[in-house]
Amino acid sequence: MIKISNLHKSYHTGTNSLHVLKGISLDVHQGEFVSIMGSSGSGKSTLLNILGILDNYDSGSYELGGKLIKDMSEKRAAQYRNQTLGFIFQSFNLISFKNAMENVALPLYYQGVPRKKRNKIALEYLDRLGLLNWADHMPNEMSGGQKQRVAIARALISQPKVILADEPTGALDTQTSYEVMDILKKINKQDITIIIVTHEHDIAAMTDKIIKLRDGVIGDMIINGELASFKKSYTKDKAIL
Repeated sequence: MIKISNLHKSYHTGTNSLHVLKGISLDVHQGEFVSIMGSSGSGKSTLLNILGILDNYDSGSYELGGKLIKDMSEKRAAQYRNQTLGFIFQSFNLISFKNAMENVALPLYYQGVPRKKRNKIALEYLDRLGLLNWADHMPNEMSGGQKQRVAIARALISQPKVILADEPTGALDTQTSYEVMDILKKINKQDITIIIVTHEHDIAAMTDKIIKLRDGVIGDMIINGELASFKKSYTKDKAIL
């Protein structure tokens, strides 16, 4: 589903350059549940932004569903995101002046689905997430867990092949975090690939594969609780998995 080869990314400010990703190579297969961990500055957010076609990379390659993702126009990138990817954020990113149903229906608006039809589908997804009775409520009337379930319903409504989640439990208490992870595991069993960025070890342990980034390279990989053995080759500018 996802194939990354020797991926490099730098940010430039004036005469300064920061090399963030230093030769990441990684395969994520369809239906995998993957977590990405790393300290601040390790490159995990940059990697997630590239996977979400929210940022470009400098060199290497990124293939999503067999298609090379490189230097897309913003319009084409937005279309591909809407058709292929679902997003979940720590801060939920719900629109404050729209109710739960309208927030969930939003991706279908961008797909040109008529209002009556997209609202009907949004109600079905809210029902699946146990929030049908909250369809008319505004975000400020809901708890953090309820907001995140609305965000999950919004991510699912366009039937994505991959869901990308940036610290999806970061703003939630422990019990609610585990409930959200249970929902994501059920979604994953529908053969939807899920990739989450997290700093919480107990949350990462609920995924099938843990990728640990250190200074822009993959340090360790844990698969089904076992430390994976893989060849790592480092140079000043490159790290090859």
